[in-house]
Amino acid sequence: MIDVLLYALLAGLGVAAVTGPLGAFIVWRRMAYFGDTLAHSSLLGVALALLLSVNLTLSVVVICLLLALLLVMLQQQQTLASDTLLGILSHSSLAIGLVAMALMPDVRIDLMSLLFGDLLTVTPRDVITIYLIGTIAIGLIIWLWKPLLTMTIHEELARVEGVPVTAVRTALMLIIALEIAIAMKVVGVLLITALLVIPAATARRFANTPEKMAIYASLTGSLAVLIGLSASWFADTPAGPSIVLSAAILFALSLLKRE
Repeated sequence: MIDVLLYALLAGLGVAAVTGPLGAFIVWRRMAYFGDTLAHSSLLGVALALLLSVNLTLSVVVICLLLALLLVMLQQQQTLASDTLLGILSHSSLAIGLVAMALMPDVRIDLMSLLFGDLLTVTPRDVITIYLIGTIAIGLIIWLWKPLLTMTIHEELARVEGVPVTAVRTALMLIIALEIAIAMKVVGVLLITALLVIPAATARRFANTPEKMAIYASLTGSLAVLIGLSASWFADTPAGPSIVLSAAILFALSLLKRE
């Protein structure tokens, strides 16, 4: 029983460490809806994994990456407003995933755990996958930190300074896609964006530099994991929603701080 709790804690902290800096950029660049779209598409990845009998995590990663690239291409064409495009893809991919799984009656699926996470069923293999992909994501964020920050502050100025804006924006979307794919096990399809946005929004009230905000967001997310997992363990509540609720409470408490 202690092993189960340890694996859940390690997985949650591993996800929170990466969602902190990523969430900071999502808040700065107002990309929350983009995160929702990728999160919903992960359910399509689950359906394809079951249909093709392939590794679930790999399938979700591939689908999220492909959708991120598709979004980049469609946004460049500018035939539709970004929020309209995201809304169409978000709900379409979620609907396709749900319908596909409904058409597989012989496959037993715990839909609640997919939608809201099932942290207490995390295995050592899941933990290794989370930390492996998380390390890659953190490494890419550190490598791209300066151009990402420059582009976030002023995109046209970044172009003048020689920043390959399209390539950097695409890289950010792909990193977010990677993290969403591995975070699904922790908080589920419907709550992934909350873990990206809420800790970053909380950290924003205390940080006076971008670097501090990224670090504080990771720490806030980790604290939410600790509190939420404890509540889930002792009060027998769902782990994913408990973590998100803990993050929301921390944000509410941060509002007490005077500007």
